Amino acid sequence: MRNNYLLALLSAFLLWFAWPPIPYTSGLLLVAFIPLLIAIEQIARGDYKKKGRKVFGTAFLTGVLWNTASIYWVYNAMNAFLPAGVSILIALIPFCLGPLLIALAFRGYYALRQKNQILVSFLGLIAFWVSYEYLHQSWDLAFPWMTLGNGFASTHQLVQWYEYTGVYGGTVWIWLSNIAGFLLFWQYRAKVAIYSNRMLGATLAGIIVLPIAFSLWKYNSYEEHINPSEVVVVQPNIDPYGKFGRISPNEQLEILLRLSGEVAKSNTEFFIWPETAISSSQGINEEDFRAHPYYEKIFDFLNTYRNGNVLSGIESYQTYSSQRTITAREYAPNMFVDHFNAAVLIDQSSKLDFYHKSKLVPGVEQLPFGKALSFMKPLFAHFGGTTGGYGSQSEPSVFYSQSGIGAAPVICYESIWGNYVAQYIAQGAQFIAIVTNDGWWGNTSGKDQHFEYAKLRAIENRRWVVRSANTGISGFINQRGDIVQHSSWWEPTALTQEINLNEDLTIYTQYRDWLAYVFLILTMLFVILLIIRRTSQ
Repeated sequence: MRNNYLLALLSAFLLWFAWPPIPYTSGLLLVAFIPLLIAIEQIARGDYKKKGRKVFGTAFLTGVLWNTASIYWVYNAMNAFLPAGVSILIALIPFCLGPLLIALAFRGYYALRQKNQILVSFLGLIAFWVSYEYLHQSWDLAFPWMTLGNGFASTHQLVQWYEYTGVYGGTVWIWLSNIAGFLLFWQYRAKVAIYSNRMLGATLAGIIVLPIAFSLWKYNSYEEHINPSEVVVVQPNIDPYGKFGRISPNEQLEILLRLSGEVAKSNTEFFIWPETAISSSQGINEEDFRAHPYYEKIFDFLNTYRNGNVLSGIESYQTYSSQRTITAREYAPNMFVDHFNAAVLIDQSSKLDFYHKSKLVPGVEQLPFGKALSFMKPLFAHFGGTTGGYGSQSEPSVFYSQSGIGAAPVICYESIWGNYVAQYIAQGAQFIAIVTNDGWWGNTSGKDQHFEYAKLRAIENRRWVVRSANTGISGFINQRGDIVQHSSWWEPTALTQEINLNEDLTIYTQYRDWLAYVFLILTMLFVILLIIRRTSQ
């Protein structure tokens, strides 16, 4: 059994070593699961009691070590502004919940393996895994950061076909390669030819080479339609842990305006400012924002730029006379307030557009399963009644400039959801504007992973990504996923770039997670099969 644990450790190491932001290693994902599959097969064939539990435990070991090594920075952020007990509880979501679902996928595979041919069982494993990833992007405990297809973010040249499949195509590719590699190795070791070794070798080579060859052809032949727009991204570099103690909101705004003006051109159309760039200690009332001094300063700044628009993160709120939403809190008789992590578009007209962040961080920005777990709200009381209970909107909305340019206002964590970002594009967004504050994580790999993942959104939708991050990394990514410009970490700066707008819709934009839906159907069929066989025994 010790040998099986060592194999599980080897898979965990390979998965971590292949994961962004480590460069040039993502190809290891195509073989990283082979040691774990060998361990699972040895358990299935070995003389063990309670084999199902051993399969579960071995897979969980790989998952928890891989996840913890890759996203250790999550706890770094939580521990900084959450009480110790709460931070440990919330940390279970990224560190343990994903590995538990991974272990369940392998447990389901083992159940199929007992009664079915190995190829049928492997099809079930792929289906269970894709279903786990889809669940982990869809429920209130969502954390799709570790979706396997994200692992190719550092080598985006190899996955240009994400414009058809999204990241789930990468997940399936990884599993097909690992399964073929495992079968080839197992037959060679066991000296039993269930399938032709030559056929398996050719299959493995085809699985690896053909998608890469197609992707490289697509990468080198792709040409953007020339439809230019001048955009500025600003990185004010304001320490998020001392945002109101060390610098006033007005000083923050002055920094944003100064940096914007230093690089702006007369034809600049968009100024992109980071998450919560416009803020105050109490938040900004959306209904009264036009009368706010901050709005007047921004409006005056835009007078210099005929087609200029400011797209900025903002901490805002709305007031109601009744509790319209579950997140609204009563602060006076018949007066309720809903706080938002939001984005706003300000132009030279009297029009104001707000977007309320939808994909909220579980436990930090929202209470998971809020209605069922409303009794836990006192745990978040120390956040002043906002964090742990932000309001949101259910669907994305596009910001349109006076000249008709559509921008997708994607706030921080939302950029991990390929299907959600694609909804902006389907509604008419011609480029993706990510506003974020990765300063909470410090100078860790979290900020680099977040920036790298944005390349996948560019490929899926064939849209430029312009990214404004408070402390970095800010930059521009073209429609092939190439980083055209980027800032350094922890420096105040602004960048300007002429981007190409695009109106064409990719297959992925139109049908989004269609590949996941195929495997969800297969999962349901396999679960029904397992239930029928269990009840018939």
